[in-house]
Amino acid sequence: MPELPEVETIRRQLEPLLIGRQIHSFQVMPGAERLLRGRAAFDIDAQVRGCTVTAVSRRGKYLSLQLDSDQVIVIHLRMTGSLRYRNVEHENEQFTRAVFRLDGNRELRFVDVRKFGTIDLVERLEDALPALGPEPLSDDFTADALWDALRGRLVALKSALLDQANVAGIGNIYADEALFLAHLHPECPAGSLRPRERSALHSAIRQVLQQGVQHGGASFRDYTDSAGDEGAQQYYVRVFRRTDEPCDACGTAIRRIIVGGRATHFCPTCQPVRQRSRQVTSKRRSR
Repeated sequence: MPELPEVETIRRQLEPLLIGRQIHSFQVMPGAERLLRGRAAFDIDAQVRGCTVTAVSRRGKYLSLQLDSDQVIVIHLRMTGSLRYRNVEHENEQFTRAVFRLDGNRELRFVDVRKFGTIDLVERLEDALPALGPEPLSDDFTADALWDALRGRLVALKSALLDQANVAGIGNIYADEALFLAHLHPECPAGSLRPRERSALHSAIRQVLQQGVQHGGASFRDYTDSAGDEGAQQYYVRVFRRTDEPCDACGTAIRRIIVGGRATHFCPTCQPVRQRSRQVTSKRRSR
């Protein structure tokens, strides 16, 4: 699934290409109507025709196109979605589910193998989003903000990081990588972190996400950017999908377990299970 670095890569690519472009039409391919979540394609087409894109933004894993009509197109790529910016003459791409026809003989194509992605047209961005935690690459994401989200939680730390209400944009890849960098076991209770562990995790989250953006995202399977090219972050992972390979820090074989229903990769030496020396801190207690 495209996570924050993958969506941010696409946003940065599309921003200079889409701002100032006028939408001429919107079309959904037969059989892909569910990506509109109950809206009719002709209704969205009627509302976006003639509108100009004024901004391209991201919130967590959601991409948004601000229109001069004061409406917002909100796109969630989900498991296998991608956006391709093409000339209209470019060959048809397999699994294209929807197309925004733009001026200048350009198209923005929504390509999705599994048809889990969504497109919304709303008055306010918040109308299309669930409750989301802070942006981990923003100034608002501090070690204290992270602890506010985790404090009092008995759930496994890996599961807490995947909860978008705690931190926006982190998925399976970068959760595993951040926990490795912070030397934290994925099954550690989220609310049991000591002050130095909170600081280490906060720094690790920012570091692995910044690295992911720097390398254009991770292409383990379906992810491609707006030009249809793969990212390179998969060549830099330390534990994710490296089961039984030696840890590049200590040489121990990387292990794979299931945490909260998700495949999880870690180094048992660098990320040891620790005994809880105290009870999980209550949310009602001060930091």
